[in-house]
Amino acid sequence: MQLDSKIPSGSLAEKWDTYKNEQKPINPANKRKYHVIVVGTGLAGASAAASLGELGFRVSSFCFQDSPRRAHSIAAQGGINAAKNYRNDGDSVERLFHDTIKGGDFRSREANVHRLAQMSVHIIDQCVAQGVPFAREYGGLLDNRSFGGSLVSRTFYARGQTGQQLLLGAYGALNRQIQAGTVKVYPRTEMQDLVMVDGHAKGIVVRDLVTGELTAHAADAVVLATGGYGPVFYLSTNAIGCNVTATYKAYKQGALFANPCYTQIHPTCIPQHGEHQSKLTLMSESLRNDGRVWVPKQKGDQRAPEQIAEGERDYYLERKYPSYGNLAPRDIASRAAKQVCDDGRGVGPGGLGVYLDFAEAIKRLGVDVIKARYGNLFDMYAKITGENPYQAPMRIYPAVHYTMGGLWVDYGLMSNVPGLFVLGEANFSDHGANRLGASALMQGLADGYFVLPYTIGSYLNGVKPGSARNDQPAFVHAREGVADNLNRLMSVQGKQSPDSFHRKLGKIMWDDCGMARTEASLQRALRDIPVLREEFWRDVRVTGKQDEFNPVLEKAGRVADFLEFAELLCLDALERKESCGGHFREEFQTDDGEAKRDDANFCHVSAWEFKGLGQKPVLHKEPLHFESIALATRSYK
Repeated sequence: MQLDSKIPSGSLAEKWDTYKNEQKPINPANKRKYHVIVVGTGLAGASAAASLGELGFRVSSFCFQDSPRRAHSIAAQGGINAAKNYRNDGDSVERLFHDTIKGGDFRSREANVHRLAQMSVHIIDQCVAQGVPFAREYGGLLDNRSFGGSLVSRTFYARGQTGQQLLLGAYGALNRQIQAGTVKVYPRTEMQDLVMVDGHAKGIVVRDLVTGELTAHAADAVVLATGGYGPVFYLSTNAIGCNVTATYKAYKQGALFANPCYTQIHPTCIPQHGEHQSKLTLMSESLRNDGRVWVPKQKGDQRAPEQIAEGERDYYLERKYPSYGNLAPRDIASRAAKQVCDDGRGVGPGGLGVYLDFAEAIKRLGVDVIKARYGNLFDMYAKITGENPYQAPMRIYPAVHYTMGGLWVDYGLMSNVPGLFVLGEANFSDHGANRLGASALMQGLADGYFVLPYTIGSYLNGVKPGSARNDQPAFVHAREGVADNLNRLMSVQGKQSPDSFHRKLGKIMWDDCGMARTEASLQRALRDIPVLREEFWRDVRVTGKQDEFNPVLEKAGRVADFLEFAELLCLDALERKESCGGHFREEFQTDDGEAKRDDANFCHVSAWEFKGLGQKPVLHKEPLHFESIALATRSYK
């Protein structure tokens, strides 16, 4: 299979304009004839559905939440990047582009990243026009703060609830189109399979989560904006409902899955405090603007933090990375935290924690300023831990957060399956092996508001509108296949809950394919996962009935997909014999413990083709070319 990224010719700064100018527009009257399905209502999905509706297309929007505004984008905290240079500190589109390429450890597609940097300035204007209440300076200008991997202030924010405010803006735009009749929303509805007609994506099969009814929906194109797969590790900062099902079903229908081993560990999360937990809590990276990260210099020092003198503290990020200090990128900060904890200098229960200390910032700025910047985050930490972060340092530890891998897409965000477009975290395109903070919201909105509305028309121009119907054999067959799979889950009648299998899978993944991976650990995972999957299909117990509200059945279906996808993730990690970004193979590191890339053999996108369960997928490679930035060893020292 030849992977054609369809990157336009010309200079990097002109590629997007060239692409748009080469597209054939669709008559506004004809747009009403085309029907597009959008799965997911987070920032990417809601903005895409609203934008397509505004253009005149007929849109069906699906989400498994009870309201589109409950999508997981609401949980994003710290901010959204844009190269506005409001601080007059030297920021620019080119600097944001360079920071993103470098932050991803030179494993992202250059043209997509440059377009993202270009779109960033428009995103902020769009959101301000929607009434998003960004923080402002005394004079009324939008405020900025710094984030990891950058030496300039370019992150716009709304305290610690930026994702919520941005999603409300997109939700308002979506509601406008619902009222106008261009968009119909199907809440509490989960995609179960992708329907293919003559090699093109033409619809989906869904299950009504309230009644259990299975229905097929036909369209002229399908857009997946269903987020990432972080909960394959069980414990993560993601919502419990986040899953891989939609993208994995598309993979099984022929869509290539790219770079699944690129998973991000976030350095500032509240440490696990019991076996009962089903998720972990993120503490925004923005806290590292004013918080200083440290551990005791002495191994096993369990004194209270206020009893440890300044000279007995190791501010290890400031020591190791003096240029960036506490704002080192996430993958580097996470590994550094793991190293000091492995060295016996971690704090808190089990020694799995480091301090994030605001004492110096409070003394310098005052409590009121810190409250204004981070008050809701401090309140959340206090409610969860019972500790007052204004009086004692926070304790944090890395946790699974974001996934840079996803379905392969070309420059126009279409997968190798014609008619299947993939947006936001569900695709692989913009972040390489590590995502810089405040870039997820940027990518989701760029894809939905500014990229897809141009690119989808290029495909639809060659499609006869309304050619797919849900009574066609392909739709009937897909619906029957979904029903058979659900019946199979219901009929096992074993003794163990889906959650118990998910927890076991998560332990395998974290222990053998987590922050650090080795050939031995990955081979062990690839032996253990099929055994666990076999046990699942022999001993899982799904209570309730299929034709009713049944959250246990929902969870069982998602865990079944995780048990297959986990094998693909570990295989990709095993095949990539280098360390880069969030993918850290212990066999490939420098003398001082940093990631060691192998550009001669692995400067490519790994795109996997499904060949059947139990059979090794086929690897396809898209070479990565860097015209504007020379490949270099990433350094933040």
